[in-house]
Amino acid sequence: MTNVKGFHKGSAASEALYRKINWRLLPILMLCYFFSNLDRQNISFAKLQMQNDLAFSDAIYGLGAGIFFISYALFEVPSNLILARIGARRTISRILVLWGLTSAGMMFVNSVPMFYCLRLLLGVFEAGLFPGMVFYLTFWYGEARMARAISLILIAGPISGVLGSPLSGWLMTAFDGVLSLAGWKWMFLIEALPCLPLALVVWKMLADQPEHAKWLSTDEVKLLKNQTHITHVVKHHSFRSVLSDPRIYLMATAYFCLICGICTINFWLPSIIKASGVSSTLEIGFYTAIPYIASICGMIYFGRSSDRHRERRWHSVLPAVGAGLCLCISTSISGNVLASLTTITLATLLMYASYTVFWTIPSRYLKGNGAAGGIAFINTIGASGGFVSPTIIGWATTTTGSLHAGLYVMVALLFLGASLLLCIRTSKSDETSAEACANTTLPATQA
Repeated sequence: MTNVKGFHKGSAASEALYRKINWRLLPILMLCYFFSNLDRQNISFAKLQMQNDLAFSDAIYGLGAGIFFISYALFEVPSNLILARIGARRTISRILVLWGLTSAGMMFVNSVPMFYCLRLLLGVFEAGLFPGMVFYLTFWYGEARMARAISLILIAGPISGVLGSPLSGWLMTAFDGVLSLAGWKWMFLIEALPCLPLALVVWKMLADQPEHAKWLSTDEVKLLKNQTHITHVVKHHSFRSVLSDPRIYLMATAYFCLICGICTINFWLPSIIKASGVSSTLEIGFYTAIPYIASICGMIYFGRSSDRHRERRWHSVLPAVGAGLCLCISTSISGNVLASLTTITLATLLMYASYTVFWTIPSRYLKGNGAAGGIAFINTIGASGGFVSPTIIGWATTTTGSLHAGLYVMVALLFLGASLLLCIRTSKSDETSAEACANTTLPATQA
């Protein structure tokens, strides 16, 4: 077998190349996603104090938590189209600086209009980060490795819950009253500031595409390009062609349902645990970390299993169904701390597992010039679930005095999402082509 000069065994060369890429790119992207989730989730902890301080109802909180996703959704596609033109390095650096400053500014909230305004701005400035990272990964990872790469970045979400939950609880308790400021104000400031130095790291360390990476040799770039080139996918040559593809809308609606479930956990988990009988803010912080710890294991397992079996649809459908069942059981037995925590932990694990594998479907299906806009469009529709979920639960809680009604709506949406995912089919020829591509090496004419 003849390969690129210096690569005598295709598989060995690929493993060495991807070890280098993994260590160079994934830790940075994981940190970005970690702080993105931390700055989204800390509003759920701030609620425990700021709601009383500012006399906010559950409906006001739910709308404020969800309104972030309106501006986020509106600016997703433009941000990703700009990324395709100017590169990930400039785009992600800009996002980090602006959202870090805005998140820190949440400490100055003193009224409902200001709360809504800053949440809207946070959505504007963070828009494009996640779909930008997914699009960016398509330059570096082929079909056979995409689920593992995505899962390693996305585990930063539950990691932010594992570390951020007790950290937020501790900051709110330990800093409460320091310099006459409430603990929730300190929490917003301290958790937002690391985004600024991280922006500098992104600017210095990320390469927009493999051919721009000074740490890759010419032969490594050629091998990487061969690994990431798949000929069987539908190529969208413009964003307009993406909008005319009905399969994109199917993916987007299924993703919307998954996001509704995940945002239920992100914005209401501390309140769910509190409703089960835990009153201490610090204890709630530690209990909240448990479902996220379990999710990390689930995301890694399902990501590896999906890559190993070259199967995407069922690896996303079955966890979505399981998550709906567990959330339903957790809601029906609230009041029992151990049973409620066990079932909500399983629900969280399965939601994140389904969410992780889902992104291998559009990232594989979308290629060509329209891919950046297409991935952002799917995320935009899905992100609207981040507005719908907390708004429904907040309104239902204010109206009924209980979380149950809103949570049952989220259960129904998870089942709907699983049903839609079943409709996203790929042919056997697709799977065969993807596997063949993953195992190919460059011909001698390219050496």
